Amino acid sequence: MSDRILATYLIETPYPLERAAEVMAGEQSCGTFTRLPSETDALREAHAARVEHIEPLEASYTPSLPIPALQSGKVHPVYRQARVTLSWPLANLGTSLPTLFATLAGNLFELKELSALKLLDLTLPKPFAEAYPGPQFGIAGTRELTGITKRPIIGTIIKPSVGLSPNATAEVVSQLLKGGIDFIKDDELQANSPHNPFKERVDAVMPLIREHAERSGHKVMYAFNITGEADQMRDHHDYVVAAGGSCVMVALNAVGLTGVSQLRRHCQVALHGHRAGWGMFSRSPHLGMSFVAYQKLWRLVGVDHIHVNGLRNKFSEEDASVIASARACLTPMFDPPSPGYEVMPVFSSGQTADQAVDTYSAITSTDLIFCAGGGIMAHPDGIGAGVRSLRQAWEAAMEGIDVNVYAREHTELARALETFHQ
Repeated sequence: MSDRILATYLIETPYPLERAAEVMAGEQSCGTFTRLPSETDALREAHAARVEHIEPLEASYTPSLPIPALQSGKVHPVYRQARVTLSWPLANLGTSLPTLFATLAGNLFELKELSALKLLDLTLPKPFAEAYPGPQFGIAGTRELTGITKRPIIGTIIKPSVGLSPNATAEVVSQLLKGGIDFIKDDELQANSPHNPFKERVDAVMPLIREHAERSGHKVMYAFNITGEADQMRDHHDYVVAAGGSCVMVALNAVGLTGVSQLRRHCQVALHGHRAGWGMFSRSPHLGMSFVAYQKLWRLVGVDHIHVNGLRNKFSEEDASVIASARACLTPMFDPPSPGYEVMPVFSSGQTADQAVDTYSAITSTDLIFCAGGGIMAHPDGIGAGVRSLRQAWEAAMEGIDVNVYAREHTELARALETFHQ
């Protein structure tokens, strides 16, 4: 088993591929633009990044991103793309996650030799699994907390995203509980606002959750959004725990890797990761980071759930990317695999009963949270019918029955397909 860190990138450059790759390796390890007296052969042997592999791809006469002009008089450049894999010795950084991020995704993105750069994947040696706790609950623990053992966990998001008071939020929760929901989450825009203070919201919602659990024997998981300053997040986490809650949520990109890592070590409940801002990394095919690499960092620091968007979603992400993201969450992370690093993908964004069969067909797993906002609350026969329509759609998917055939004997599903079919 290698003790080196590996990262694979998509690059584009007007320079020879080998030269561009060597510039990348030098910039992100012991090299600089010129050889230094202190940069001995022994130091380079011990600490230099290595170019492990170069796979040439297509070429064009137009750069994908702006790039400084080459010296005048040179022929019109060809911009060559390639997959490049670099590796670093663990000795360069140990198991420091902030330094890992600076190494994998630091100054590389500013190199003038590159007209495209995207981090596609990374492979970490086993010491990282020993240094970071990983998910505390993951798939198995989330199923135990919710009592949902085989099918997907059916969830929703409090809407409107902002504007509701604590009591108005509780009214929505009351309807969802009566409708048979499994999971509810705050919107990422609603954390601790003046119109809906966090602790007042917990005080309004948790008595309903507890009363419903006493009546039904089923404790609904509510992901309270605790995104904030580090001390505030710990305080709000503790308030949820004291109230009998089972989940807190953070906006990952807003809090950062070290913020989530500190929270995870303090956390006593499931940690729900929302990837708000993900488009900054992903939307350009020529710049940023793939979800395959991204989710590994958050699994390492210990989120139990992470959003992957959804099929036929309201955003710009294509279905193939969504499915690849979900599969990545369900793929073992270390070699050999480390137990406890499983993370539950969360499907959301314009999801209804209409997407259930295609989602199951694509990932062949029910280890997921399937969140629908309008797909539940806008069902023509009410919230309860919306929840039942989603369960019925997943029943059809899991049993291999055509959803339209199944809908003939399941009114809620039939009405949902009539209403939401795209």
